[in-house]
Amino acid sequence: MRPMQRPPFSALAAVYDAIMADIEYGDWAEFVLDYARDIGLEPASALDLACGTGALTAELRARGLEMVGLDFSAEMLGVARGRLPGVEFVQADLRDFDLGQKFDLLTCVFDSLNNLTEPADLGRALARMAAHLNPGGLLAFDVNTRTGVHDLWEGEVMEGLAPMDDGREVHYHWSHHYDAAEQLGTVQAVCRLHGSAAGAPESEEFIELHTERGYDAADLEPMLRAAGYSSWLVCEYPDYAEPEADSPRIWVFARAGA
Repeated sequence: MRPMQRPPFSALAAVYDAIMADIEYGDWAEFVLDYARDIGLEPASALDLACGTGALTAELRARGLEMVGLDFSAEMLGVARGRLPGVEFVQADLRDFDLGQKFDLLTCVFDSLNNLTEPADLGRALARMAAHLNPGGLLAFDVNTRTGVHDLWEGEVMEGLAPMDDGREVHYHWSHHYDAAEQLGTVQAVCRLHGSAAGAPESEEFIELHTERGYDAADLEPMLRAAGYSSWLVCEYPDYAEPEADSPRIWVFARAGA
């Protein structure tokens, strides 16, 4: 029987942290905060956009920031609320969110913005982010470049077996396909859960399809300008170096006007 196809970032929420256990969210938090300090900003409040299960939210909160998290996926937010019961989490769309408040720092990491596959939608999201920054505040985000979306993984497949907190294991097999005509990369994420856990079947299986468009600095800079940011740096992790022409991922630090 073919696994049931689910919407992006829905069923995946239950296994996401197990599969992504090695992601260096703590190092990313330090990378962002070190840059903020270098430009003379000591952020007290932050909005973590596309926060998912709240991994980066937790790292920033542990470093003393007053946090709010935002994501489109109710399932991912359910996990985030369980992890951080004292943090406000909001379900909203990056293209039109309006929280009625401003922050010193906005973050949006792990190529979340690549899921906005229409450039106009990305431009709208960047403008909404600018509207939520205090004067002189900072937006920090990363994106897969066009090269990164074209050549996501060597061999176009990532798979493995990861233990879950409830005693089960998840076998994941993610395959990547690039559509050259549309310039879009699609990941088919197949996950199979095995073992026993209270209230859960002994075996579950599902598929999610995730589609991304790559964005280079030349694509982003007109959008940042149109959204009203006063300055920005495009760089590589972890040393803030200028990206190479074939860099698969870039980081952007964009400053609101004073």
